Amino acid sequence: MGKTDGGIETPRAAGYGFIPKPHGRNTSGLQMVTIVHLITGLDTGGAERMLSRLVAHADRDRFRSLVVSMTNAGTIGPTLNEAGIELISLGMRRGMPNPRGLLRLACILREVRADILQTWLYHADCFGLMAQQLGKVPHLVWNLRCSDIALSPIAAAVRRILSRCSAMPDSIIVNSRAGRRFHESIGYHPRRWEFIPNGFDTVEFAPDLAARRRIRSELGIARDTIVIGFPARYHPMKDHSTFFSAATAMAAECPRVCFLLAGPGIESTNRPLARAIAERGVTDRVRLLGERCDMPAVYAAFDIATLSSAWGEGFPNVLGEAMACGLPCAATDSGDTRELLGDSGFVVPPRDPEALVEAWKMLIAMGKEGRHSLGAAARARIIREYDLGRIVKHYEALYVDITTWHGVARISRPAASPGAQHPPALARFEPPDVPGQ
Repeated sequence: MGKTDGGIETPRAAGYGFIPKPHGRNTSGLQMVTIVHLITGLDTGGAERMLSRLVAHADRDRFRSLVVSMTNAGTIGPTLNEAGIELISLGMRRGMPNPRGLLRLACILREVRADILQTWLYHADCFGLMAQQLGKVPHLVWNLRCSDIALSPIAAAVRRILSRCSAMPDSIIVNSRAGRRFHESIGYHPRRWEFIPNGFDTVEFAPDLAARRRIRSELGIARDTIVIGFPARYHPMKDHSTFFSAATAMAAECPRVCFLLAGPGIESTNRPLARAIAERGVTDRVRLLGERCDMPAVYAAFDIATLSSAWGEGFPNVLGEAMACGLPCAATDSGDTRELLGDSGFVVPPRDPEALVEAWKMLIAMGKEGRHSLGAAARARIIREYDLGRIVKHYEALYVDITTWHGVARISRPAASPGAQHPPALARFEPPDVPGQ
């Protein structure tokens, strides 16, 4: 076994750390489809977690998955390694154009004889346009994971280039209807939209009374305390300011409430975060857990899950995970949150702490049994609409459709505007400020 950067072990072949594509058909007599997933990086985020779930649960007798990170193995890399997924890191630096990385990716694509290059997040979409041509990959799929997310000037320029080139991929996947509406509004005009929401492993994410008792005991949280959980990384789009304004008001009215926060950057060493908590006088009511690898257990300690995002959400993974764990949710109306929660939670306007407090009060007023009933409805909704097995099969059906003669024939390529016939020149590589949605 060889190692890529980040310590991820992969099979060694041709100096790249992968096994060339096998010849012929699989044991079922069907042609093996090789998909190379290109993503900007593998730090914790919604897109990264969904990619990990997809490749780990895809039918490996029918689909071969190879993940290529433009930067490094990040926090998700070990999970892919444990699942036996081939992973290569190109080691590109943020903010630095790297033609060598592009050439290396092209060599990888040729060596494995990829049938589909599927890209995740904007910079990977842009890189993938160029790599598809050099790597001679017959099919390209983009995967959009956000809506109106704020970008740096360079990243915004990359997105403008992508909107002009959006008829070039075979298909563009969106994980939210809000994401499709936003991208259409800025000029995206693909040959084919494919809506595939996020999926959740309802065995991994499930109610767990033992974990609830253990985590609460570890954190010194009494059995009768109502825990409002906020699982989100520290970033302006998550609007921690609105959350803490609501938490301050809630704490003043209900002495039995505490707030449990988890995610990248959610640590006492984060000075702006610690200062915000201290200034509001809720230090004794707040627990900061940082980034956790045992989120199902953390969810089990919650009574209510919440998300206060002000903008940019596509399909919020954390809400789906919390619902799968049997939790009632109160969240702001960003991305597809309203569609996800349905009638099993409360949706309030963004940047409105008073409305968020009212939603929390209603959930508290329901009592333990009422919250359990609503949480059970939330879990049933995830099992019915967003179970991981169902979502993986949707991806697999798309792959088969794209790679068959009928799928290609059915999707006619529209006439492109001048200048859109060829991939853009190598843009400066600047991964987004946050992982994907």
